[in-house]
Amino acid sequence: MHASLLAPAQFDPAELTLPKCKEILARLQQWLEQRFKAGDDIMELVVTRSQHMDQLLTGLWQQMGLAQDPELALVAVGGYGRGELHPYSDIDLLILCNCEATPAINENISCFITMLWDLRLEIGHSVRSVAECLKQGENDLTIATNLIEARLVTGCYRTFGALTRATEPDTFWPSQAFFEAKREEQVQRHRQYQDTSYKLEPDIKNSPGGLRDIQTISWVTRRHFGATTLHEMVSHDFLSQDEYLELLDCQNFLWKLRFALHMAIHKSDNRLLFDRQRAVATTLGFAGEGNEPIEQMMKRFYQTVRRVSELNEMLLQLFDEAILGHIAMDVTTLTPEFRLRGTLIDAIHPNLFIDKPAAILRLFYQIAAQPHITGIYSSTLRELRDARRLLPNFLCDQADCRQVFMMIMRHHEGCGLALTLMHRYGILAAYLPQWNKIVGQMQFDMFHAYPVDEHTHRLLKNIYRFRKPEAKRSHPLCFDICSRIRKPEILNLAALFHDIAKGRGGDHSELGAEDSLAFCQQHELDPSDARLVSWLVRHHLLMSVTAQRRDIYDPDVISEFATKIKDELQLDFLYTLTVADICATNDNLWNDWKGSLLRELYFSTQKALRRGLENPLDLRLRIRENQRQARQILTRLDTTEEQIKPLWARFTADYFLRHTPEQIAWHSRHILAHDNSPRPLVQISQQPGRGGSELFIYCPDSPNLFGRVAAALDQKNLNIHDAQIMTSKDGYALDTFIVLEPDGQPVSGDRLSDLCQRLSDVLIHSEPPKVRIRPPSRRHREFTVTTQVNFMRPQRPTKRTLVELVALDTPGLLARVGNIFSQLKLNLHAAKITTIGERVEDFFSLTNQQSLPLNEQEQALLREKLVAELSLENSE
Repeated sequence: MHASLLAPAQFDPAELTLPKCKEILARLQQWLEQRFKAGDDIMELVVTRSQHMDQLLTGLWQQMGLAQDPELALVAVGGYGRGELHPYSDIDLLILCNCEATPAINENISCFITMLWDLRLEIGHSVRSVAECLKQGENDLTIATNLIEARLVTGCYRTFGALTRATEPDTFWPSQAFFEAKREEQVQRHRQYQDTSYKLEPDIKNSPGGLRDIQTISWVTRRHFGATTLHEMVSHDFLSQDEYLELLDCQNFLWKLRFALHMAIHKSDNRLLFDRQRAVATTLGFAGEGNEPIEQMMKRFYQTVRRVSELNEMLLQLFDEAILGHIAMDVTTLTPEFRLRGTLIDAIHPNLFIDKPAAILRLFYQIAAQPHITGIYSSTLRELRDARRLLPNFLCDQADCRQVFMMIMRHHEGCGLALTLMHRYGILAAYLPQWNKIVGQMQFDMFHAYPVDEHTHRLLKNIYRFRKPEAKRSHPLCFDICSRIRKPEILNLAALFHDIAKGRGGDHSELGAEDSLAFCQQHELDPSDARLVSWLVRHHLLMSVTAQRRDIYDPDVISEFATKIKDELQLDFLYTLTVADICATNDNLWNDWKGSLLRELYFSTQKALRRGLENPLDLRLRIRENQRQARQILTRLDTTEEQIKPLWARFTADYFLRHTPEQIAWHSRHILAHDNSPRPLVQISQQPGRGGSELFIYCPDSPNLFGRVAAALDQKNLNIHDAQIMTSKDGYALDTFIVLEPDGQPVSGDRLSDLCQRLSDVLIHSEPPKVRIRPPSRRHREFTVTTQVNFMRPQRPTKRTLVELVALDTPGLLARVGNIFSQLKLNLHAAKITTIGERVEDFFSLTNQQSLPLNEQEQALLREKLVAELSLENSE
């Protein structure tokens, strides 16, 4: 049955008992869900629920005796006032009266509201006179908006008419004041969402480009023109018919999304949270394997909100001119094609972009070249939108467009406002076919917080900011590198292409490298520059992977990495691209720990390149130099050679190789002061180094020391990011852990003393602390990560086995892993901990009980134990 055929029922008030009303609502809800799944018009569905609610409320109004008061009116406000009700939308009511209600009427009103609560309806209500409404509305924009779109449900029309007359624009919130207030309200709302809809868990209603932005247009139109529908804007020449249809299409999709969300969670909520997306995508009919339905739905969502944002911006600017009369009088000619209206760039000739597509790129070059330009004039924005839709091919196919595009990429302000507007208005997608494919392309995981196109835009903006003086403090090395780069377009193009092949299948780095090389050849870059861009795209993950997963204090690792880098120019470009990439992936991803790893890798590689790859580092010289510098530090602290010599004789050569002079001196000073105390020595550096708090443990080595420390740190809600496990010649543990708070910061100073005491107590007792069994987070429950245990082939002969563990990130994981190592009597020498969204990718260096690499049988047993233990998380 089509939605329009379900006419609102007329109810006999005497029949409206609580069970009967619940039955009516349940049938309506069931019918709405059936018709939604059958593909009925979403607009008719939301209107149908509103109409049926009108009839039910009218019947209850009569049943409660409220119809007997001749001056009482039941008024719908908010979304209900507009006649739009989704399955669990709030029903906002205003009970309007012209005089003070009698006790009997007040009792009836109370019974009426109580009945609605008993029906489990989401009710928002107020009881006011017209005068009270005006007083409240004058000082509260939300109340004023509700009054402007109020609708009579039942009751006294005369009372409602008094409200309507009292809220007319000439006496109550004139259209100028209303428009300015609504525009500022939107600015503040967008700011709450960091001015982006490209979030992992967007708000369908309130995020930029969401339903509220469409409603803002409707409210302003209603106030100024008296229009009650979006289509009336066409007759007022504020929307073309095509623009109206586009806006309607966007609204319908967002309505479907909201309708399906309400059905999935059985309540009113506009947040498309991680654990809701799969059910919503399925309800909307998105199909595919694995996460494909979610990624398709979110891609459609991101594309939709971009279109809404574009139309919203254009229309608000038109309203600004029509309502406030802000037509710029200070007009300045920039070129024969463009002029400046105030601070907005405007095309001089109509149809400029249709007649000369290269003028589209010249518009954005002017934005880069003219620092006082803040945006695009409304009529020019409309012409830009129209021309973009009429392009017969991609802009990069035209030689004059390619020339201007490269001018933008080479300009020092090209990746500033110009790039942002090219991204926002779909010009990058109109220029580059590969970019067009990634618009709104998201990955359903907890690592990538933005769609691919938005992530790349943010990466380019980071590189742009690295060139600004403010970056001296936040990213000094990036600032230094960018200040001396002679060809910024190389870095910009590598950033543009680094993820452009995502979603195609295959290795996106390899595919992107091929695309970038073809692009550079098409745009006539110098062959050496083209090869460098392609090399950067192919290897854009190399530095972050090496820093976070390899032992960068191992000279062989540095030598291997430097061999791939080849020269300092490529090192400079890759470091800057890597930092910008990490910062653009997730707002919470970058921290001082990652920064310290990358800087250490950068400078170690730089030294290796300057020394020459044919001249490997002499390890004995490195050890002697570390000892010499540490001895100098200790001497300044009044530590004598007689104290140092017997202590250092207990340490292995590997200890002096893998610790800095500062660490060696710090350890030595505290071990000497410890003076063979029976309690373990636990120290946390008061000066956080290497981006985190450095925890040092010195005590007689014992089984499962790592697992016990990991369990204790987990109980304190601290994360281990690195572990260097060493044993002295006489059997003492010399273990170093880098630990961070959950927000990526070093351990809070007020926790240090308590943490040291807790760890000391744990190490005294042979029984490890109990691993906390906590349920996975709401987000983690959406993922199943297959536990993998891989044994890596070392780059050189070694007595240790390197193990890679991939698993779902769960509370207490490291402690449980440590317990398994202990059960199998394995020795842990080092751990590298990497969390990538919902997944961990950890590396452990192990030997067996005889201090030998693990044989095949031992490897098979370890894999079996780890998979059995950690796969349990996915089944719970």
